[in-house]
Amino acid sequence: MITSIIGLLVIGLVVGFLARAIVPGKDAMSLPATIALGVVGSVVGGFLLGALTVGMRARGFGPAGFLGSLIGAIVVLLAYNRFVAKKHRAVRR
Repeated sequence: MITSIIGLLVIGLVVGFLARAIVPGKDAMSLPATIALGVVGSVVGGFLLGALTVGMRARGFGPAGFLGSLIGAIVVLLAYNRFVAKKHRAVRR
């Protein structure tokens, strides 16, 4: 159980860092936020892949895999930059 959680956090960290490297722009995110980005990206990627391959899965949701997690994290980061980060930058000025 604990090794599964540690594995999830490590994969989340790697996927989060890769998503931040692929998406252009400055992302002022902490290490826990980067891990959360990867974990949430994995869930979003699993949902998107499940929706695209609904005929292959009974419930339309399944594990995303590394590539699906990366795609999901990129989608989440783009949405974060579009809606959340823009508001924080406007408040700081």
